[in-house]
Amino acid sequence: MKSLPYFCRGEVIRGFGRGSKELGIPTANFSDSVVDNLPADVSTGIYYGWACVGSGDVYKMVMSIGWNPYYKNLKKSMETHIIHKFKEDFYGEMLSVVLVGYIRPERTYNSLEALIAAINSDVEEAKAQLELPEHRKLKDDNFFTSATNSSSASLPTTASTSQTIINGH
Repeated sequence: MKSLPYFCRGEVIRGFGRGSKELGIPTANFSDSVVDNLPADVSTGIYYGWACVGSGDVYKMVMSIGWNPYYKNLKKSMETHIIHKFKEDFYGEMLSVVLVGYIRPERTYNSLEALIAAINSDVEEAKAQLELPEHRKLKDDNFFTSATNSSSASLPTTASTSQTIINGH
């Protein structure tokens, strides 16, 4: 995928309400405007990368892009699981992510337990891949420090290595 790494930023919105409750794997969800602006060559599936909430620290993450076949979603979503325990929800905060690599396509599962096992495997794959020097360096990209600016006029319109979408525009 030539669009990787892919940088994007948007407000965290309420999702389907199942990440934490049903799966025990909380996710931060982007609005439709961010999802709709994905480059055409960023296909559905599971990705790994880096994420930052507001002006906080940058953490490893996995992201599901697509329709989540197990749940038969009617609309495409981008659901980010940040590999860090947060004390509270952060709806309304700005989430900055960089998609670094692709793990696997979307697929359905015979049980909730099988889905959870697959997600946990994706998390372990992400942790390992993001330790590679070529992936680790993106944790320190200027894109994440630019998220601390409160004015969207001062945010970058391009990132150091790929395209940036800010608030879906």
